[in-house]
Amino acid sequence: MVPMRDGVRLQTVILTPIGKKEPLPILLQRTPYGVPEKAPETMPPHLQELADDGYIFVFQNLRGRFKSEGVFALSSQVDLNDPKAVNETTDAYDTIDWLVKNVPSNGRVGIYGVSYLGLTAAMTLLHPHPALKAVSEQASPVDQWMNDDDHRFGALRLSYAFEYAVMEQSDKNKNTHFEFPVYDTYQWYLDAGPIKTLNDRYLHGSVPYWNSVVSHPDYDDFWKKEAWVRQLHSAPVPNLNVAGFWDQEDPWGPWQIFQHSAESDPNHNNYLVAGPWLHGQWQRPKAESIGSYGYGGHDTAREFRHDIQAPFFRHFLHGDGDRFTWRVKTFQSGSNTWHTYDEWPPPAAVATKLYLRSDGVLTFELPNKGEQYREYLSDPANPVPYRARPISPTYPGGDWPTWETDDQRFVDHRPDVLTYVSAPLEKDLVVTGQMEANLYASTSGTDSDFVVKVIDVFPDDYQDAAWKAGAGPAPGEYRKSLNGYQLPIAMEVRRGRYLKSFEKPEPLPSDVPVPWNIPLRNRDHVFRKGHRIMVQVQSTWFPLIDRNPQKYIPSIYQATEEDFVKARQRVYCTPTLPSYLVLPVIGEIPGHSAK
Repeated sequence: MVPMRDGVRLQTVILTPIGKKEPLPILLQRTPYGVPEKAPETMPPHLQELADDGYIFVFQNLRGRFKSEGVFALSSQVDLNDPKAVNETTDAYDTIDWLVKNVPSNGRVGIYGVSYLGLTAAMTLLHPHPALKAVSEQASPVDQWMNDDDHRFGALRLSYAFEYAVMEQSDKNKNTHFEFPVYDTYQWYLDAGPIKTLNDRYLHGSVPYWNSVVSHPDYDDFWKKEAWVRQLHSAPVPNLNVAGFWDQEDPWGPWQIFQHSAESDPNHNNYLVAGPWLHGQWQRPKAESIGSYGYGGHDTAREFRHDIQAPFFRHFLHGDGDRFTWRVKTFQSGSNTWHTYDEWPPPAAVATKLYLRSDGVLTFELPNKGEQYREYLSDPANPVPYRARPISPTYPGGDWPTWETDDQRFVDHRPDVLTYVSAPLEKDLVVTGQMEANLYASTSGTDSDFVVKVIDVFPDDYQDAAWKAGAGPAPGEYRKSLNGYQLPIAMEVRRGRYLKSFEKPEPLPSDVPVPWNIPLRNRDHVFRKGHRIMVQVQSTWFPLIDRNPQKYIPSIYQATEEDFVKARQRVYCTPTLPSYLVLPVIGEIPGHSAK
């Protein structure tokens, strides 16, 4: 029970390897999910490469979780100017201070972890202990209103935010899963009605974090204080950031930490690794595929841990081996190859516009005179599901981890989803860097959401050797083929009320086209020759994103059933109001001369 500066004691497990006589460094993980009850009988695969080098492993429950004393706030607020404040930054500092004074070691400490454990690792960068020599934040959130777990630029990630808050704040001694009375959570959330009924009918104000979410719809001081990354402007300790391109929970935070740290990094302490991974997949026993999409025979989890993570800690904690010479390393999807970059985005990437045309085609040419718009009717009473129904709960198990690679054919026939598709590519198209969409769009309502998906469409004859030999798919395997597969590469939502200001929402003008900028994350992907690029546009994405009433009211979380209305949505495709993607292209554009 390690004491903190305010007298609260935190439950801490220390595992020291048998037979190691030389002083070893300490590797710390701080978690809200529970610590080991005993030493492992066999070393887990995700620790094997580290254990081979020799570490004292330390696991600690956060304050207020399990046997740790205090109150678990589910908060990342830090006030560095208040000497009496306690938070994850101060608790980590106090823990490291106690460890180096009470546990025989070589005096060097590292901290790492995925997701919430990544957050507790990353927050040490705000005030690192002198003994902290290496950090690896992996899939850490940084700003829960702007992106990552709970929101996307202010649009609430309903199912995740609700179910996670229940899981972590219902009982301090366990991870509690909300018990849905129906099998399909899509139907449950739809039947539950407006957001405010979730507290009225089910939680009754018993989950503090959910209360905070629905009490602060806009980007106010509460959320700005939660956004701890706003205080990060340097790289004081070597940090290995890790991000997944298909991370269904925290795809954004590691890139933000990397960018904020790069503001002052004279010692080259700031690194980033990204791969085609779901949330934390690089720490699984194997990572050879995600959903139906394979990595070309690579076990990217083993390669990451053996070739990147272990050497990183080995250099900074054991003083053995060389420092990395690169700044960013990615496993490029499409080509299934590792790449390193000295800068991000790479200077060779050229921002290239891919236009949405009124006939449903994607081209690199500006729309012609006479082209106008495409339209659909958005109905909050019949929202587009974000994955094929029935939709399982977020936790435990279920289909949540891999949904970002789900084949999008399950919605491209809906009348409230616009589909645009290119001709088959004449050669590979390499996209490396930040993608974004820029729409000119209108709504007949006074508030609206627009969702943009960028999709890699595989050829219809994309099949493995066994199928080509005539064996055909086994029963139950037909839908797992990549023939004609619509693989999402990037998907994002923007909420209309926040187009001009995140702090002060305002209604949209009805039936007036306005520009919508929709960031689509960093990517490193090759659209292969013969594949096509597809874009889908829609206005609901349920229950991943809460339903927009499509009529402006001060807080969507106080909406009533009567506030939800149908709206006519238009996406413009004219020479003066063009809608397009911005792709960071390296090399030639298929069908065009090299830039």
